[in-house]
Amino acid sequence: MPLCLIVNPSAGGGRAAHALPRVQSALRAHGLAFRVERTTSLDHARSLARAALARDEVAVAMGGDGLVGAVAGELHSTHGVLGVLPGGRGNDFARKLGIPADPVAACSTLAAGMTRAIDVAEVDGRIYLGIASAGLDSVVQEIANSTRLRLGTLVYLYGTLRALRSWRPARWEVVLDGAPRTFVGYSVAVCNTGVFGGGMRLSPHASVEDGRLDVVLTAASSKARFLLNLPRVFRGSHIHDPTVTVVRAREVTFRADRPFVACADGDPIADLPATVRVLPAALRVLAPVS
Repeated sequence: MPLCLIVNPSAGGGRAAHALPRVQSALRAHGLAFRVERTTSLDHARSLARAALARDEVAVAMGGDGLVGAVAGELHSTHGVLGVLPGGRGNDFARKLGIPADPVAACSTLAAGMTRAIDVAEVDGRIYLGIASAGLDSVVQEIANSTRLRLGTLVYLYGTLRALRSWRPARWEVVLDGAPRTFVGYSVAVCNTGVFGGGMRLSPHASVEDGRLDVVLTAASSKARFLLNLPRVFRGSHIHDPTVTVVRAREVTFRADRPFVACADGDPIADLPATVRVLPAALRVLAPVS
């Protein structure tokens, strides 16, 4: 199938635009037919994905996780195939699938990868690939998206430190496949891939092929303890802390005692209360053969 490169030129502070000429050379070296479309917005990217689907092209998202999620939202539950060339700040979806972080190296996956059918998550009619989280994470994401500082993946650490200064725990109500539970704490995160924030392994054992969502509940603790636990998230060892609970479900509804916006794939996705359900094997994506 020919490729349609859907490129966000501003992704990663211009990283995608800078890499595009080398990516085009690599694709030609692999003998791949392709065309390039530059996006002006996520809605524009969705339109380009629909056009690629109609032309039986592989829709290749070259940008950050927000762009990848937007393109995936148009391809799920169709015959379409998603390709990924990392060009953003976090690139967590590519990391989960083992796609090389360098977009030029990732061209080999487009040339010789295998097609995998993976799960996606749906919240209030919108699709996401990674993690939908709310609570402290909502504040962190707002800070990360609004800052003009060039911090790369460190922007999430910066956002966390700023958000913690005025944070107070919330009371949460969560319904897991019909079973209710409550707790007081920092956040609720509903995970498909289990990776976010530029490599944080929030749910290290999450699978995109098991037809279930991993739900991470982070209970109240001192801010000092929360900060000490934060580096462990990159290794996935934080889940052994007694304040962290991981459960699995096919449908999750969650709300808090004050307003929060759930964020997924780097962007706001739903106001709470929200209901998330898994769509098993709903998306075809090119991934490394291993």
